[in-house]
Amino acid sequence: MLYAILCYHNEDVVGSWSSEHDAAVMQKLAVVQDKLRKQGRLGPVARLLPTTAATTLRKEDPPLIVDGPFAETKEQLLGFYLIDCKNLEEALQVAQELGEANPGGSYEIRPVGLFDAGGAIA
Repeated sequence: MLYAILCYHNEDVVGSWSSEHDAAVMQKLAVVQDKLRKQGRLGPVARLLPTTAATTLRKEDPPLIVDGPFAETKEQLLGFYLIDCKNLEEALQVAQELGEANPGGSYEIRPVGLFDAGGAIA
């Protein structure tokens, strides 16, 4: 089963990190990613650009395009992992390892149903 681990954090906090601090966090996350990659369980990983670069399409009639993120929240979606796990408990274990590498914020774990795998693990 594929699970998405959606990475939420306060964008202002993460944006205030020094390049050294950011690199250190990325290195800690790479340890978890490398382990999953060697197990053949790691799918795409993405780090999103800031919400100031976002555009939202509101599905109204007629559709409305607005600058910025859709939700007004204290934490923003900053990236995601796509991982192959046997069950939710295994996905939670991966999220806990990622959380140890990058404390703060939250991870939302959600099962994924593929419409078109596009070469991703299935």
